[in-house]
Amino acid sequence: MRDDIFVIETELTPEVLCTLISMSEAWEAEQSCHGYRKNERADIEGNRIFLAKAGDQTVGYLFGHRENTKQSSSVMAENTPVFEVEELYVRPEFRSSGIGTKLFLAAERAVSEEAEYILLSTATKNWRAILHFYIDELGMDFWSARLYLKLR
Repeated sequence: MRDDIFVIETELTPEVLCTLISMSEAWEAEQSCHGYRKNERADIEGNRIFLAKAGDQTVGYLFGHRENTKQSSSVMAENTPVFEVEELYVRPEFRSSGIGTKLFLAAERAVSEEAEYILLSTATKNWRAILHFYIDELGMDFWSARLYLKLR
């Protein structure tokens, strides 16, 4: 894990917004997720934002929001407080160096008093790697999957 990387929680300033939109444009260009499109201001507003920094350079981000579940499920009761991770992204040249873990753990610490669960969904094309990261490395549990078979 890189020791020169630190994570901060920040407000949505014009500079942060520009950075997040620029990074999401790079993510969109990677075509690594089914249907991913770059963010607009409305996608980010109202979320808690965590930035991974190497000096002055932002090398990754996580943003999400706290809400209460709207209905009971096989995992949690209705009205359970959860933190929903909307996005976690690390620049390609900084991947596999612990930055995603640092972002996730910073968010976990920050929301642990107000949420009972952290939830997220993913549409990555590299599902083996992402499941390894979230389940094996971060200790999350598998809840459900949505699969598809393209016919035409």
